[in-house]
This record gives sequence, structure tokens and C-alpha cells, in this order.
Amino acid sequence: MMKYCMECGTRLQMKYLKNEGQVPFCEKCNAYRFPVFSTAVSMEVLNPSRDKELLIKQYGRDRNILVAGYINQGENAEDTVAREVKEEIGLSVSEIHFEKSEYFPPSNTLMLNFSCVAESEDLSLVSKEEIDSCEWFSFEEAAREIAPGSLARKFLTRYLALCRPE
Repeated sequence: MMKYCMECGTRLQMKYLKNEGQVPFCEKCNAYRFPVFSTAVSMEVLNPSRDKELLIKQYGRDRNILVAGYINQGENAEDTVAREVKEEIGLSVSEIHFEKSEYFPPSNTLMLNFSCVAESEDLSLVSKEEIDSCEWFSFEEAAREIAPGSLARKFLTRYLALCRPE
């Protein structure tokens, strides 16, 4: 919950707003202040034959996660999916489908999870500046190898249970 006005720094007070309920309000600016948070995407990236999942390692950590990235101002989520996979992995994707969203408190981020299909399995153009390593896994392997307790695991587990193409 925001405590101070993002414009002037005045401490916010809760005030009733019709059809919204109690909303933080800045008396100095005479304005309601709705929550501010980042928005990002994460992706189940499938190979062209749709029988493997791509997992990455990043930030020097020895744990597999999904490809992910923040949405830029003016960019829609689907374009972000395509951009992030291209920037990090060097592959183009198609068949971009929204799967699920979840708020992630540690980074104050609304995560939008998507699935998509890569144009190939070629990992020769992976950006070593963006990620440490990546690998294609069978769905069963991916379920075992994804970082325990992570939001990536939660998204992947849901995808594999409900949405995996047969």
C-alpha cells in the first residue's frame, strides 16, 4: 500500500471514492493515488514440435526459471513476449497465448504468464549478457528441474497440468 504521494511526497490518507471504496488520497494535490507497480511477462517457450520446454539460468544462480522480462512503457504484453525471447534466446516466437497472472510481492510486479512456440531449437544466438545458460527439457524433466518454490514453478506446473498440447 502506498503511504506517500508519488507527486509531492505528502502522507496519503484513506478516503472513500464512489464505486472504488477506500483509496489513498493526497490532500495537497487533491487527488486519489491508485497503486503503482511494475508489469512483467514470463513464458513457457515450447520447441516447434511442442514436446520440449525451454528453461534458463540467470543472475549467477544455479536454478532453472522461465524466460521473463519487464513490459516497456507503450508496449503490449504480447510484443514483450516476442521481444524478450528474441533478446535473450535469439529466437522468434509465434502462437503467443495468455495463461495466467499473479502479483509477485518481492518485486512489486504483476506477472503475466504466456505460452509461445519458438521457430527452432537453435540456441546458438543466446545472449550471454542477458542469461547465463539455457536448455530444452522434456515436459517431465522441466517439471523436475524448475526452481523449487518459485513463481516460475507455479506457472509451469499449472501450464503442464491444464494447457499442455497433447
